[in-house]
Amino acid sequence: MLVLILFAVATYFLVRLVQERGLPGTSGSGGGGRGNLPGRPKGPQGPSRPRPPAPRGPDDDDDFLRELDRKRRSERDDSDS
Repeated sequence: MLVLILFAVATYFLVRLVQERGLPGTSGSGGGGRGNLPGRPKGPQGPSRPRPPAPRGPDDDDDFLRELDRKRRSERDDSDS
């Protein structure tokens, strides 16, 4: 049981070390994709760079919805005749 506890503690500290300093042989902010954590250098996605707008789905596009409604109405009018 003591060996298992020592292995768990050693693994924990090894993981924390890799999180803080990054993997050996890599550059940048640790390669974890979490570049803005405290104590890490700011990467190209630093606070001065604005985020791109979120992608919009077709149900958020007013022109698409308008065209879809127009098509439905024309199909409904054709089927009524």
